[in-house]
Amino acid sequence: MPPALHTDLTAALRPLLAELHQSPELFQTWNAHLELVAAGGLVVVKSKRAKGLVDSLFWGRAPGSSENKQLPEATAFAAIDRFLGLGAHLALSDALPEGAVLDEAFPHCAVKLVYRKKGAPKAKVLSMIFIGFNDEADAIAYAERAEGKLPLVMTRPLMADRLHEWR
Repeated sequence: MPPALHTDLTAALRPLLAELHQSPELFQTWNAHLELVAAGGLVVVKSKRAKGLVDSLFWGRAPGSSENKQLPEATAFAAIDRFLGLGAHLALSDALPEGAVLDEAFPHCAVKLVYRKKGAPKAKVLSMIFIGFNDEADAIAYAERAEGKLPLVMTRPLMADRLHEWR
């Protein structure tokens, strides 16, 4: 069975995060935690709004460095936006098995997002780990090499306890 591609989900997530970055006043509450590993570097976005107060932290680590540095908000969101703009995405269906690691040649991003827009009846929640590729052919080739080694999503929507598409 071929893996399930998530490009539609990441394509919908991209403008939502841009809106959160550019027009936060449209949201009643949010709690966003994104960790992107790409080209040996790390970018982390943590932002939360609760009871009218916003608390945000944007930091990263350059390739080959062990020192974390604060990043400008725009830089952090731009890195996440580039990742979400890739041609294809696969997702993990569960935590990695012990000893398994993701191939550093392919960027991956853990996304935990809870938000409620103003006037919306309830909050929406997403918890996923995406792997990005230039195109669908790269994604399928990666999945074939990783078969049995990585818990890739095979059917959609993913609705496990810890990792899941929108609820």
